[in-house]
Amino acid sequence: MALLPIQHTPTIELLYKGYADRAQDFRRGHLGASVIGKDCLRQLWYDFRWCSDPGFEARILRLFETGYKEEDRIIENLRSVGITIYSRDPDSGEQLHFKEEEFGHFEGSLDGIGVNFPEAPKTFHILECKTSSKKLYDKLVKEGVEKAKYQHYCQMQIYMKWAKLDRAFYIVCCKDDDRLYGERVYYNKEVADRLVEKARRVIYSEIPLEKLGESEKDFRCKFCDHADLCWNKKLPLVSCRTCSFSTPEVDGTWTCGRGEKRVVSEFEQKQGCENHIYIPELVPLQLVGADPEAGTIE
Repeated sequence: MALLPIQHTPTIELLYKGYADRAQDFRRGHLGASVIGKDCLRQLWYDFRWCSDPGFEARILRLFETGYKEEDRIIENLRSVGITIYSRDPDSGEQLHFKEEEFGHFEGSLDGIGVNFPEAPKTFHILECKTSSKKLYDKLVKEGVEKAKYQHYCQMQIYMKWAKLDRAFYIVCCKDDDRLYGERVYYNKEVADRLVEKARRVIYSEIPLEKLGESEKDFRCKFCDHADLCWNKKLPLVSCRTCSFSTPEVDGTWTCGRGEKRVVSEFEQKQGCENHIYIPELVPLQLVGADPEAGTIE
């Protein structure tokens, strides 16, 4: 009997298609605490303005799902050994969520808040759960989260600021061999305050901020979702957030200034309208002139 060929069968393709069909909209309504530690200010600005579709393939969507499932598993592991984890709002039943008090659009959801960790039983900790490749895991063990994964470190600093706690517990599962890494992180007010100001600048800048890469061949740009846009190879997606007439307000809303100023919902923002005019700095052409009264840019 001949061996069946090893290949991507219709069943596998159907499974992948299912992930693509169920994929959530990549356009989150706010700037997240989970990304504020990114190095490139322009990348953050493009993210917040929904400039590019990352176009995640099914394999990556499954990888994200694996991370979410591991988070639940870790929480159950912690509870099973007597550590108390609060992972849901007692009133709404939703995931714990915080917003920046000074201005709108900067938010984040916590994995949980825990107490009765053996290292400090009476101290409440922000809980942050992650999964990692073996390479990054080994780097974490050697260097600690602040040096090995600064973006995660920044995320916890913001959560501690918002929750008014001064400790976080960072736990990582190695995807290659299921090892667990744990680290207690201290609150650094200076870092947290600096990140808040960084978020303020990203949110309220009317134009793209400075880029990190020096050329399109820069290794820091290689895996960026916005590389083609940043190096003038394409235009951004059409939505209210790439339009000259939209403004993020301090109260957390977005307004349209074309005609009588009005608040636009997140649904409307994603749809855009027939009067959309790109923010000039997003177009790889020279700005000749603008007529605000006529609503035109040349």
